[in-house]
Amino acid sequence: MPLQAAYSSFSRAASRLCGRPAAFVLACGVVVAWALTGPLFGFSDTWQLVINTGTTIVTFLMVFLIQNAQSRDTEAIQVKLDELIRATQGAHNVLLDVEDLGEEALDKLRTQYVNLAQSARDDAAPATDDERDAASTRQPAS
Repeated sequence: MPLQAAYSSFSRAASRLCGRPAAFVLACGVVVAWALTGPLFGFSDTWQLVINTGTTIVTFLMVFLIQNAQSRDTEAIQVKLDELIRATQGAHNVLLDVEDLGEEALDKLRTQYVNLAQSARDDAAPATDDERDAASTRQPAS
């Protein structure tokens, strides 16, 4: 099994396990056990160093697991969105893989869509009070 596939498989399994309530309860149990042993070790520097080192290592490793899970989820969502764009009649295929564009190109597309949204809002905006008053004083067509 190639290294990337092994890491991916391990990462998925670890993410699933670490995201379960039992993992949280276990982590809480470790902290409670550590706190309860404080008087036994006289709240020494070594006693404090144990929890600090343990939590630092776990946090460091979890950052990589979380990043891997988020990257995988984001890529899956992008593929699904690309398929929806591709399959939707009238959709702009230029938006396929838009996440790979540079900042300048993304800003340009975003500006275009902001303008389209504003135009749609302007077209759908209710009449102002003056327009409603003028319309109410008009005579109906006979």
